[in-house]
Amino acid sequence: MVKLKDTYPLYLNNKAVLPNTDLEVTDKFTGEVAFRTALATPDVIDEAIAGAVRAAEPMAKMASFERQAVLQHCVTRFRERYDELAYSLCVEAGKPINDAEGEVDRLIDTFKIAAEEAVRNYGEVQPLDISARAKGYMGMWKRVPIGPCSFISPFNFPLNLAAHKIAPAIAMGCPFVMKPASKTPLGAIIMGEVLAETDLPEGAFSILPASRDGADLFTTDERLKLLSFTGSPGVGWDLKAKAGKKPVILELGGNAAVVVDKDADLDHALERIIFGAFYQSGQSCIGVQRIIIHDDIYDTFKAMLVEKTKSLVSGDPKDRNTFIGPMISTGEATRLKGWIDDAVAGGATLLCGGGCEGNMLQATLLENVDPSADANREEAFGPMALLSRFSTFEEAMAQVNDSKFGLQAGIFTRDIHKVLDAWDTLDVGGVVVNDVASYRVDNMPYGGVKDSGLGREGIRFAMEDMSEIRNLIIRRENAG
Repeated sequence: MVKLKDTYPLYLNNKAVLPNTDLEVTDKFTGEVAFRTALATPDVIDEAIAGAVRAAEPMAKMASFERQAVLQHCVTRFRERYDELAYSLCVEAGKPINDAEGEVDRLIDTFKIAAEEAVRNYGEVQPLDISARAKGYMGMWKRVPIGPCSFISPFNFPLNLAAHKIAPAIAMGCPFVMKPASKTPLGAIIMGEVLAETDLPEGAFSILPASRDGADLFTTDERLKLLSFTGSPGVGWDLKAKAGKKPVILELGGNAAVVVDKDADLDHALERIIFGAFYQSGQSCIGVQRIIIHDDIYDTFKAMLVEKTKSLVSGDPKDRNTFIGPMISTGEATRLKGWIDDAVAGGATLLCGGGCEGNMLQATLLENVDPSADANREEAFGPMALLSRFSTFEEAMAQVNDSKFGLQAGIFTRDIHKVLDAWDTLDVGGVVVNDVASYRVDNMPYGGVKDSGLGREGIRFAMEDMSEIRNLIIRRENAG
């Protein structure tokens, strides 16, 4: 039987520190305080940044195999603490246990990929004799760590989205300070506990739960050479404006669309779309929000979706039969309930769901939603999806692109020509064929365009962002 502790520390320059227990973290299903953690004050954050600066040189000098060994240790320990990690997600995030275990699997995958990439930091030999003046010259370049990094991770994937910052930083040799979401800090704290068992140089990492007001240093401090933020678009773009000269990587929101063409396997599409729209109560930036269905199959597929949605079990996320757990807070559930009610008042048809009690919002399907409604234009980040029709594939592509977001899109079709047209046409970071936009493998380049962000995650691609290219030019003495 897994049991969480009553209190947890923060990690300051590789060490567990408990200066206070000011942050209360609730069980998102019961609403009761589950545990308390230390809350970092501005002076602690400043000390962590100073430690990261001191650690920059020894981190950069670590051999590839040494960084790999750290990451391999994490993989081993995460496997040993699998049940604890999954249970912590159930409690602090309200994530159904089956989804929680899936996230722990991805955490392990992410660190495994990083361990492999830690010894693949390749450069290039480049001929420079492209003209007479460069005869006898040759060039080489390599990637070097960018230096101390700042990471801010969100509440919805407390383990894996933190891992997508921490693991590539270690693989590249960058010290870091991390602010996990205050509603779900435990996953990152446990990662800090595991990292503290390794031989990383002092100051290589700090895991610092902090209030938003007390966390400006994560963004504005010039000693930090890169900011990587995953979270809401409004916060992300505001941080970018404050970040100064440092590069900023933003993984932000979306209102992902999926297209179901008339030749699709409807049974397969049904299972995947229900998953994409409602897993972990829809609290995913690539959760399916807009379902665009061909006229010829619209009525049939709508009936299938409604029947399946009504059958989903909601309740305690610790129960293996539960598919719909609580949203992260009553405020978030109330917000989305308001969007649903506004859409219905504006002429939309409520096909199923729509009820809300506390932070438990029923899985909801709507159709005929006004294109200008918040439910269509904004990011729902909850268990709600909208149905619409199309008659031509070009019309479907236009509907997908009619969004200020552009993270990923899904298409169910057997027509390879339509697949290639979508790849060319859709203004998104990724097109997923015969699956939902919610699909992600942790080594692929992942990120979006428009209001969905800047840059790409996926270990190798994150390592590129966490590095600088350093050139070497050599002139042979006997060059003519």
